[in-house]
Amino acid sequence: MALNNTYEARLVQQETAVGAGVQILLLALLGSAIGMGPAGWLTGLAFAIATWAVLSRALHRTRPRSFGPANRVTLGRAILVGGVTALVADSFESSPPVTLLVGLTAVALILDGVDGKVARKTGTSTALGARFDMEVDAFLILVLSVYVSTQLGPWVLLIGGMRYAFVAAARVAPWLNAPLPHSMARKTVAAMQGICLLVAGADLLPYAANLGVVLLALGSLLWSFGRDVVWLWRNGHGRVAAPAEAAAPVRADAEAQVPLAEEIEVELGLRELATVR
Repeated sequence: MALNNTYEARLVQQETAVGAGVQILLLALLGSAIGMGPAGWLTGLAFAIATWAVLSRALHRTRPRSFGPANRVTLGRAILVGGVTALVADSFESSPPVTLLVGLTAVALILDGVDGKVARKTGTSTALGARFDMEVDAFLILVLSVYVSTQLGPWVLLIGGMRYAFVAAARVAPWLNAPLPHSMARKTVAAMQGICLLVAGADLLPYAANLGVVLLALGSLLWSFGRDVVWLWRNGHGRVAAPAEAAAPVRADAEAQVPLAEEIEVELGLRELATVR
C-alpha cells in the first residue's frame, strides 16, 4: 500500500511538471509569433517556475490521491494566465499584440466556470482545488489591472490589489477572518472584474467608455468589499476567531487574490469553498 501511495504521489507531482513544460512551450510559441523580448520571457518563466514550485509544495503537504480533472482544467487556465502575464510584461518594451492577449484572456475567463462544474460532476471538490482556482483568478485580475493601468492610469491597480490589501489587513485585524454568508451579488461583482478589464484592455471602445467600464468595476468592488467589511465588523468585531477561521478571510469576490503559498495555512478555513466549487 505504501508503494502504491508513493507511486500516486509521484504521478501527481509529474502533472505539475508537465504543466510547467506546457507553459514553457506556450512561451516559445508566443516568442516565435511576436518576437517577445527579454521582459516577456523572464516574466513568463518566473511565473511558470513559481506556479510549479508553490503548487508542488501544496500537493506535497496535502497528499491528494490524484491531481483530479478539475485541477487539470485550472492548471490549463494557469498556463494561459502565464501567457497573458508574459505578453503584458512584453508590452512595456514593444506594442502589445492586443488580439492575442485578448484571446488568451477570454479563454481563461471562459474556463473559469468549467473547473467548478467538472469538480462537482466528478465529486472531486477539494479545498486545495478551490484555492488553486481562486489564485489563478487573483493573478489574472492583477495582471489585467497592470495592463489597463498603462492606458487609464495607476488607479486601476486598486482592482488588482484590493484583496491582497484585505488579506494584509486581516492579519492585523483578526475579525476580518470570519467566514461570510453566501452572496450572489459578491460572486457577480467578482466575475465583472475580469470582463470589464478585458473590455477596456481590448481598446475597442472610445476612451470615455473604457474609463466608465473600469470605474464601474472598481465602484462595484469597493461596494462589495465595504459591505462585507461592515458585516464582519458587526458580527465578528471583538470576538476571538476560531483556529479554523483565523487563518485567512473567505470571500467569494476576493476569489481573485491571495498567495497560493499559504494554501496549507488556510485550508481548514476554505472547506466551505469546496462545496461551492
